[in-house]
Amino acid sequence: MRLYKKKKGSDMLNSNDTIAAICTGLTGSGINIIRISGDEAFRIADDIFVGKSGKKIAEMGNFSVNYGFIVDKNNSVDNVDKSQDAEPDIANGQGAGGDVKKQYAVGETVDEVLLLKMQAPHSYTKEDVIEIDCHGGIMVTKKILGIVLKNGARLAEPGEFTKRAFLNGRIDLSQAEAVIDIINAKSNLALKNSVKQLKGSVKDKIIEIREKIISKTAYIEAALDDPEHISLDGFTDEALGEFEDIEKKLKKLVDTTDEGRLINEGINTCILGLPNAGKSSLLNALLDEERAIVTDIAGTTRDVLKETVVFGDVVLNIIDTAGIRDTGDVIEKIGVDRAKKEAENADLILYVVDLKEGLGEKDREILEEIKDKKTIVVYNKSDLLAENGAFTENGKNGLGSAGEIAHITLSSKTGEGIEELKNMIKSLFYNGSINNSEDVIITNERHRELLIKALKSVDNCINGIKQNVSEDFLTIDLMDAYEALGSIIGESVEDDLADRIFKDFCMGK
Repeated sequence: MRLYKKKKGSDMLNSNDTIAAICTGLTGSGINIIRISGDEAFRIADDIFVGKSGKKIAEMGNFSVNYGFIVDKNNSVDNVDKSQDAEPDIANGQGAGGDVKKQYAVGETVDEVLLLKMQAPHSYTKEDVIEIDCHGGIMVTKKILGIVLKNGARLAEPGEFTKRAFLNGRIDLSQAEAVIDIINAKSNLALKNSVKQLKGSVKDKIIEIREKIISKTAYIEAALDDPEHISLDGFTDEALGEFEDIEKKLKKLVDTTDEGRLINEGINTCILGLPNAGKSSLLNALLDEERAIVTDIAGTTRDVLKETVVFGDVVLNIIDTAGIRDTGDVIEKIGVDRAKKEAENADLILYVVDLKEGLGEKDREILEEIKDKKTIVVYNKSDLLAENGAFTENGKNGLGSAGEIAHITLSSKTGEGIEELKNMIKSLFYNGSINNSEDVIITNERHRELLIKALKSVDNCINGIKQNVSEDFLTIDLMDAYEALGSIIGESVEDDLADRIFKDFCMGK
């Protein structure tokens, strides 16, 4: 049973209202879609739609597509040909003859549309739903929405259709969050993982673990209430193994969260190095466009430049930084300080070295400072070398204490080695297990925090058993774990949290 409760003062409006919104991007396009959901959806559709069949909404099939026109009956303009055999004038947006014209002899015909009828509970929100497929002009789409609102609907809040699907039990909260992840997916891998979650991969795993927890909790409670008929003798010895199995499953899920964040958000990548090493040239090569200014003058880049690069299933959130050096230039010094700060927050550092200059003492100092970060040393400008002698002298053998750091030689100018760098990044972060269709990857920070909370409670329970704690105390930790996991799927969630989640959605979803 869902324990979500609506509090006074919540940001979402009355859930009994009939809501409407434009569900497609409001730009010039082939078609746009306006969705209406709620008890009044069919009545509103009757007030504004005239179908070629002449049928009322109630007479149409429960899941049907119907051709006709949107008519603003509150507008006194008469657009209808009075002749009995009149055919629809598509160019002027005028209605059909026969029975149709009798229904709207007075009114303004706004657009020729297809109307989709979906009867509760078999719709996205589990409410009566109408969708209007109209022509994709901005003016006509906004005008139809205005007519819908004028006839009794209110404008939907961001994410309100999906919130109603959650509140009406069609999807759980983890599936609702997967909807926005699908919309925001930056790569095919992120999309595939979000679709798995929408199909219930997280929900199924959480329900499985919760059922085991509540089963043991119920047994303890029953035994404490009726000790004459239900014995706890040997219970903890038997239960310990099951709790340890639950602990392993929770740990496995928590362990996927770092990889999950990279899948959903991308790898925060900082390009670092001394001035004029070719950092901006590397950014341009990865982007395959001239995004950053490149000159032979050291210190050209004075601030951070952020771009996103997608190759295959990998997303890099790249930050090109100012060259690190001691400088008296106030503006350049600010850029250097920002570069160091970005390096601290990065998942990956591409440390660029001018292959002609080789790895100097300052490079080694910087590499020592970032030794705890995943780093690839990029020896750039290989196109300028007649032979690789400088690389032998100053490259691998010059890494010193950073000798185990991954490194690659390439030319940002010619593109030679760029694909090898991309493959190196992919292998550095992804071990291939994420492609397993059976894997559940946690990509949501809220889920991660709740899993850690549940894991801590299960650990407390296991330690309690080992210390011979009374069974009634074990149930406290077990119920804490049960409720934390329930919050992931929305079995118990405060309205403020739900409102915040759904506000991140786009309009019309």
